[in-house]
Amino acid sequence: MVKLAHVCIETDDLDKTEAFYNKLGLKKQFEFRNNDDELIGMYLAFSDNTFLEVIKVLKPREEGAVRHFAIEVDDIEETHTQLSKKGVDVSEKKLGVDKTWMITTRDPNNIFIEFHQYTNDSLQQNGGQCLIDYTPK
Repeated sequence: MVKLAHVCIETDDLDKTEAFYNKLGLKKQFEFRNNDDELIGMYLAFSDNTFLEVIKVLKPREEGAVRHFAIEVDDIEETHTQLSKKGVDVSEKKLGVDKTWMITTRDPNNIFIEFHQYTNDSLQQNGGQCLIDYTPK
């Protein structure tokens, strides 16, 4: 295995979803159309051949939906500044228990998105154990 290729999300509003992810810097790589030439989905590209696939549905599922995904960034403060300037409602920067800087937002489909800037101590880089206050429900 090499890396994550894509994550697929559902939406009932392709235009609104594409516009939101354009603000995050993703650009349309290609689109899906049906036999009636109706736009039914698209691939949105990160800069490294990783993609977000967006598929149109009449009503997005709640069960089996993406809980969240994270995007690695080089500069968390600059990312916060740029997203805020583009009208994205983004949280304040915080250092997670995994020793990684993080800001968060939600897309138009209510999918939670984390932006991570790894530190020299980040568990994602170094491994180890991360103790969190969580009980499965």
